[in-house]
Amino acid sequence: MAISIRQLAVMGLVVGCGLAVVGCEAKVTKSSSGKTGSKTVGPAAHITTQAEIQDEPMTTVQREPFGQTVAGEEVVQYSLRNRSGMKVSLINLGATITSVEVPDRDGISANVTLRFPDCDGYSANAPYFGGACGRYANRIANGKFQLDGNDYSLVINNAPNHLHGGTVGFNKKLWKGETFQGDNFTGVKFTYVSPDNEEGYPGTLKTIVTYSLTDNNELAIDYAATTDKPTVLNLTNHAYWNLTGTSGETILDHELTLFCDKYLPVDQGSIPTGELLAVTATCMDFTHAEPIGSRIDQPVNGSGGYDHCYIVNGSPGTLRPAAKIVDKKSGRVMEIATTEPAIQFYTGNYLNGTPETGNALMHGAFCLESQHYPDSPNRPEFPTTRLNPGETYHQTTVHKFSVIP
Repeated sequence: MAISIRQLAVMGLVVGCGLAVVGCEAKVTKSSSGKTGSKTVGPAAHITTQAEIQDEPMTTVQREPFGQTVAGEEVVQYSLRNRSGMKVSLINLGATITSVEVPDRDGISANVTLRFPDCDGYSANAPYFGGACGRYANRIANGKFQLDGNDYSLVINNAPNHLHGGTVGFNKKLWKGETFQGDNFTGVKFTYVSPDNEEGYPGTLKTIVTYSLTDNNELAIDYAATTDKPTVLNLTNHAYWNLTGTSGETILDHELTLFCDKYLPVDQGSIPTGELLAVTATCMDFTHAEPIGSRIDQPVNGSGGYDHCYIVNGSPGTLRPAAKIVDKKSGRVMEIATTEPAIQFYTGNYLNGTPETGNALMHGAFCLESQHYPDSPNRPEFPTTRLNPGETYHQTTVHKFSVIP
C-alpha cells in the first residue's frame, strides 16, 4: 500500500494526535489500544467515464448543499476528486461517506458503496450506510459497563444490547466540516463535540475524523479524540461495499483475503464469548482468497452470514494489511490497512430490499470495519478501549483501490 503514516504526517493529518512516526510505523501514545423512508438507490447511483476526468489538472474539493436535517440544520456535501479517476463524496451529517467512484478495468467509473440520495435517508439510516460509528462501534452487552467502580447504563438499541453508540450515535450527528488540499491529496476534516452523558457515556468528548483522497487512489480515514473524564471509545466507519458498481448484484462472488489468523466467536446476540479461536480449517478462514459466498451459510451467529470480528495480524498501532477484496467481473480491487487491533466482517445479512435498507438485497454488499473488539469494556482480557483525560485516541485506516486485467 503506497500511502504511509509518514505521508499522513506530512499532510498534517496526524500532527498533534499523539502519534510518533518511526520508520513508517505508528506508535500510539496512551491511545485506546492501551499500548502507550425515502427513495433510495444502489451503489451505481452515478457513473462517469475515465475520459471525463483524465484531464483533471489537480486534485479538487467542492462544497455544495445537500439538504436539511429535521431540525432545519444545513447539511453539506463535499466532493473530493483526484487525478487518477477517483471521486469521493461525504456529508457532514454523520461524517458520512455517500459515494466512492472508482474506475473498472475498462476505465469506466461507478459508485461502489451503498447510499441514500437525500437527508431523509441519512437521518434514519438504519443500516449505518457510510457513517462514523461511535462513541462505541459494535456492541456492548446489555448496554452496561463499569469504569473506576462506577456503573454506566447505555441506550439499548439492539435488544438486549447497545450498538454503534445508541439511538442517536455519531452517524446521526451534525459535524463541522473543513476542507484541505495539497499537491497530491485533498480532504475534509470533520469535528464533533459529544457532551457528557450523551447516550449514557461519561465525559465530554471531542472527536475529529479526517478523510483524505490521494492521487494513488487511496482513501485514508484518520481518527483522533480527547476527553475530560475517563471514558470508553471505539470508532469506525460503516461503509457498505459492492465492487461491481452495479445495483441488484450480490457480493457472493467477490474474493476476500483477510490477514487474520484468529477471530472472536459470538453468541446468538453477537456478543463475543471471550475466546480467540484460530480460523484454520473452518468456514471463518480467509487467509487465502475465497469467494465470500463459498461458505456463507456455515457461520454460527444467528444472522445468516458473516458478522464477526477478526484479529488483524501484527502489532496494533502499526499500519498493516487487514483485508483485500477482488471483484473479477469489474476488475476492481480494494485493499485495507489499519492501525486497529481488529476488523469486523459483515455480509449485509439484514439488507432486505426495502427503501429503509437502500433497496439492497441480502448479501448485496459487505462491510469491513476497522475497530477494537466488541464488548471490550466488559472484557478486561481484551485490548483496552479506555480513554483518560490528557490522552489522545488515535487510529488510521486506508482503503486503496486498483484494478486487475
